[in-house]
Amino acid sequence: DDLIRTIQSRAPGVEVIITGRRADPKLIDIADLVTEMREIKHYYTQGVMARPGIEM
Repeated sequence: DDLIRTIQSRAPGVEVIITGRRADPKLIDIADLVTEMREIKHYYTQGVMARPGIEM
């Protein structure tokens, strides 16, 4: 709720970009733009391990 209030009270012209998984429905409700990404192809399937700072 603090995040929602902060976003709603931002100065005119200020844009906020938030990334991550499992967005709170309240955040989605107040957003002007929401994008959902899905995996189509990933090198994990070829046995490449996750890299710290990139996938982890």
